[in-house]
Amino acid sequence: MDKDINVTLKIWRQKGPKEKGHFETYPMNNINQSVSFLEMLDILNERLVNEGKEPIVFDHDCREGICGMCSLYVNGHPHGPATGATTCQLYMRRFHDGETITIEPWRSAGFPVIRDLMVDRTAYDKIMQAGGFVSVNTGGVPDANAIAIPKENADLAMDAAACIGCGACAAACKNGSAMLFVSAKVSQFALLPQGRIEAARRAKAMVAKMDELGFGNCTNTRACEMECPKNVSVSNIARLNREFLKAKLQD
Repeated sequence: MDKDINVTLKIWRQKGPKEKGHFETYPMNNINQSVSFLEMLDILNERLVNEGKEPIVFDHDCREGICGMCSLYVNGHPHGPATGATTCQLYMRRFHDGETITIEPWRSAGFPVIRDLMVDRTAYDKIMQAGGFVSVNTGGVPDANAIAIPKENADLAMDAAACIGCGACAAACKNGSAMLFVSAKVSQFALLPQGRIEAARRAKAMVAKMDELGFGNCTNTRACEMECPKNVSVSNIARLNREFLKAKLQD
């Protein structure tokens, strides 16, 4: 049965991208273990507002593990100690009475801090934009959606498409690499016939944009795969490399 616990929060506070940040400590008493991690931060913010202090700035939206906005580094792990889950799916029963919890923003040069725990993740949007559109022939026979696709390819494409673009992969990587994200987005189209028309251009453009935005190279440590809340496989990185090499050979 869930019980009330007392924890100490060490939270990164930073007023802006060019300001020097620091940790501030907040004791949290009588927090029920059934409370989610973000709800616990809501309780803290309500207390700070009532005290006339600045609340903690952090990203959140759906709180259902879908949007990927709850990008927090908790005790050295992107999204916290739970595997296959986002921060909003993390509950206080994961922590012990008297524990100190360290909360930081994403650690990546590609995601500059906006304020406190909120980072600018528009770099991923720019990579997606570089990938461009997908051409689909919707006229004639057979219809585009009637093209037979092997189940294995369809399953792999769906697994890659599960990526929510939260940025945990880049935050976990010691080089700040976005390879898992980019490879997932390339793979979900590369595995399907509808995505083959722009395949070469897509692979080259997305890799070029990733490099331009300052993300590092893949370290092959698989930290990205371990911390991904949607369990996206690093096998997609191998597929991205193949797609990129094929595109360069075509040139």
